[in-house]
Amino acid sequence: MPAALTDPRTVARAFRAVAIAEAVSWVLLLAGMFVKRVLNASELGVQVFGPVHGAVFVAYVLVTLLAWRVLRWTPRTAVLALAASIPPLVTIWFERWAHRTGRLPVDAAEPVR
Repeated sequence: MPAALTDPRTVARAFRAVAIAEAVSWVLLLAGMFVKRVLNASELGVQVFGPVHGAVFVAYVLVTLLAWRVLRWTPRTAVLALAASIPPLVTIWFERWAHRTGRLPVDAAEPVR
């Protein structure tokens, strides 16, 4: 495994970036759905942001599984991180909670389980 994939700070930063991207992609997809369903206008937003959100969602799941291993999260923390990807914008809440509680050591050297 490449060294960057085992460095806690690198994994924590990657998790943070993907968590934010997942939330942003949710907002863009919801906006596209609003334009399509409520305004009965273009389907372009859904056609573009649907696959983007899907790809970012998969990336979030993969980075979460990597973080579980590298940051030595408990199964409860990992399940909470995975569940956070389902409702819109909850990945932002999880990322902030994980950082505040030491589970996401962006600045620190050692993670807290």
